[in-house]
Amino acid sequence: MTHSLNARPIMDASAPNRSTSIINGRSSNVLNWDDVSYPWAYAKYKKMLSNFWTPFEINMSGDIKQFPELSGDEQEAFLKIIGLLALLDSIQTDYAGKVAEYITDSSINALMIMLAQQEVIHNHSYSYVLSSIVPKHVQDEVFEYWRSEPTLRKRNEFVTNGYQAFAEEANVLNLLKSIVYDVILEGLFFYSGFAYFYNLARNQKMVATSTMINYINRDEQIHVDLFVKIFKEILREYPEYHTAELEAFVQETFKEAASLEIEWGRTIIGNKIDGIHMQDVEDYIKFYANVRCNQLGFDRPFEANRTNPLKWIKAYEEVDLGKSDFFEQKSRQYTKVNSIDNGFDDL
Repeated sequence: MTHSLNARPIMDASAPNRSTSIINGRSSNVLNWDDVSYPWAYAKYKKMLSNFWTPFEINMSGDIKQFPELSGDEQEAFLKIIGLLALLDSIQTDYAGKVAEYITDSSINALMIMLAQQEVIHNHSYSYVLSSIVPKHVQDEVFEYWRSEPTLRKRNEFVTNGYQAFAEEANVLNLLKSIVYDVILEGLFFYSGFAYFYNLARNQKMVATSTMINYINRDEQIHVDLFVKIFKEILREYPEYHTAELEAFVQETFKEAASLEIEWGRTIIGNKIDGIHMQDVEDYIKFYANVRCNQLGFDRPFEANRTNPLKWIKAYEEVDLGKSDFFEQKSRQYTKVNSIDNGFDDL
């Protein structure tokens, strides 16, 4: 038997301001950042706030000139990956709102609202990129790819079906499982697409788009870390759910997710994009499946993939670029390790 989840009331005058639990707890819903139950929430709030950005900050003039010069394969991959990202971030906005309904800690609920707002910005950024480089009818086609591309549709349904159980029946186990799908979406399913854009950037192609992708990547790493913390807090408060069955579910779900992401990578990247080899992308996906599974607190599903095969990508994933356009720089000789991923390179 699993515990059902109680929706958070708008106001509970008889409850303390400081919440009694992350879910199924009590709180007045009045937020005092100097008196919260989870100290990590304020640090996360400051980080998310400092990372605020909008698509309008990025000058697309160089990309507008370069897009027609890309090869046919490069253009197709560019547009289809943008279409994928638009669909996934649209889903995330809604999912974050549904989770927030059942978070009974006002500080973490505030973080979920910020997360949802960032997903809206991400989604807008894809429209911004497309409206800059292709005509409106092509933009409309890109936003319909999720319906017509079979491999893409299969990947998307994998996540949406995982979310649907929680949407239909809000209980502790379904919430935990939905968070696993969230970590897959934000921490694995974007990553072959990110690698494609970063490969363009290191060849000084579509630099503005790749800069925007880095801002999105940076946000998604924070989102993954937030959901991992929620996942672990729920298991700490409900230890009876930390079972061998849950561990098996997590590992098998990540294996299936990696397989779907690899299938998508073969479809969209294959060995037709200069500078990026599909075998490396496959190993990179399995490596990140290991990273995310380990972050959730479980054994890695791909024992042979403990090393990141795309060493060059660290310069794009792990540099704290602030608001500087570091893609314009030539040097990639050093990186600043990002605490979000704990500096994983070898596991």
